[in-house]
Amino acid sequence: MRNHLKDLRAERGWSQAALAERLDVSRQTVISIENGRYDPSLPLAFKIARVFQLPIEQVFVDDGA
Repeated sequence: MRNHLKDLRAERGWSQAALAERLDVSRQTVISIENGRYDPSLPLAFKIARVFQLPIEQVFVDDGA
């Protein structure tokens, strides 16, 4: 699964630490999601979409299986 987290965060001028604080997760979690090493849980994915005020499909892209 790909995501647009890094681009969305950069567009808003947020640091990884600032986004992590908004999501109540560690900065390392944000880094791992951005780099595609970690797929967030469904509740966290929805929380990320809410923080960016976007539909979840505009944040996460299913590459297919």
